[in-house]
Amino acid sequence: MGHMWRILFLTTLLVWQCQGFLQEGKWLYNITTADTGYNLYLPQSLYKGAQTFVQINCEPPHGTDVSLSIELAIVPLPCWDFVDAIKQAQKLIASSQSTNTSYIFKMSKTIQCMDHFILDGTPLGKDEKSLHKTSHPIYAVQHDGFYILFFQLVSNTSGAHVNVQMEMKSEYGYLSAADWPLLPFYGFMCVFYVFLGIMWLFFSFMQWRDLLRVQFWIGGVILLGMLEKATFYAEYQSINTTGVRVQGAMLFAEWVSCAKRTLARMLVVIVSLGFGIVKPRLGATLHRVVGVGLLYFFLACSEAYMRIIHPKNDQSKDLLVASVPLAVLDSAICWWIFSALVNTTRTLKLRRNEVKLALYRHFTNTLIFSLVASVFFMMYSIKTHRLVSCLSVWKDLWLDEAYWHILFSCLLLVIMILWRPTNNNQRYAFVPLLDTEDDEEEAQLVNDAYGVKVRVHHNSNKHPPKKEKSVEDDLQWLQDHIKSEPTLSILDSDEEIVNTRFEVSKMQ
Repeated sequence: MGHMWRILFLTTLLVWQCQGFLQEGKWLYNITTADTGYNLYLPQSLYKGAQTFVQINCEPPHGTDVSLSIELAIVPLPCWDFVDAIKQAQKLIASSQSTNTSYIFKMSKTIQCMDHFILDGTPLGKDEKSLHKTSHPIYAVQHDGFYILFFQLVSNTSGAHVNVQMEMKSEYGYLSAADWPLLPFYGFMCVFYVFLGIMWLFFSFMQWRDLLRVQFWIGGVILLGMLEKATFYAEYQSINTTGVRVQGAMLFAEWVSCAKRTLARMLVVIVSLGFGIVKPRLGATLHRVVGVGLLYFFLACSEAYMRIIHPKNDQSKDLLVASVPLAVLDSAICWWIFSALVNTTRTLKLRRNEVKLALYRHFTNTLIFSLVASVFFMMYSIKTHRLVSCLSVWKDLWLDEAYWHILFSCLLLVIMILWRPTNNNQRYAFVPLLDTEDDEEEAQLVNDAYGVKVRVHHNSNKHPPKKEKSVEDDLQWLQDHIKSEPTLSILDSDEEIVNTRFEVSKMQ
């Protein structure tokens, strides 16, 4: 069992480490010139045909003639690594006076400080057109790849205010090549969740008289999943159209996702505990479920904030530190789920309820399949994207984020099928154990559960001879009166009644 806990921890740790904040396609820098100059490094993954645009607005000091020396270069990088990209750019600065064959584009120009200036590069081909309506691109890349745009600005006078606007745009928009596949993916997932919500609402309306309480939890997860996918799609579509990200909107989308993940884990926990199926209420366990859910939501929101402020290719150790507490808690929740499933399945076996037992067997098999699928994908992702000195398959990075959405959606779909609203919902609902059952059958259940012998006392119409009262008489009186009160049986679950009678038998 200890090995399983480690697997769960590593799996959940990978889930949060694989995701990162998506990259922009438009940048605006406000620069005040100084004697030391100014350098910019912009790494970006681009598809073939992506174009780069640079515009400069300069406001010189009053009565001063200012000239700007501009150097601009585009260099392809073989590896997906932000740190490596910066090192490559620094090498370019050191070798700026010599010929460097790693350039695919290089421009050096001296201009006078004026209100508006647009840099133009090589002319476009006959079959190419500018993706910007008012400017000409400085360069259009010829191959898919990971590139870094290096920009250096040197002025002969300090104090000039320069605004530099840079754009990297492909035919589909401003999103980077590594992020763009997530745009249609979230669009599809949004439509998928809308379909699930409509179907669940329809079947719930048809069987509204016989709905189980757990089915309302499922509806809440579907609603939050629909909202999560819609917010992510809106954010990706906004960046793809404008090229600028709105950090507040992205935080809102991430926190909605945290709320959905929290509610989903609480749903799986209460289902595993047998709420509404085996137990009429959770009692004190409900407070633990809510407490763990609030803790998970807080840690998930904190981790999401730390994660989205880092680019995807940033290998900073801060992301690992922020993910560890959440991974530990998530692993503990998974351990709780499987432990509760073992206890619930054991109880159903003792009651010989084949209908509910088959339901929980399917649910357990689904969770085991999800765990195995997570471990296999984790091993693939670590081997392909982590344990490599040079990450060249950056086009598959979007799968590290999309896979977990797909896996959760499949798990949710199975839960919806198993707990779907039907005419025979009450077959799966909790039914309290009344006193119509034979005492000998109950005794046999206790014998099977604990492997001990229990003395069963039958009521008799004959009045026993009077004798002095003892502790045994008091226990017998308590047992007889408990059995004659049906309201107590309704309040307690089957398992509680069996345990109570077993304890009473030991005292006899």
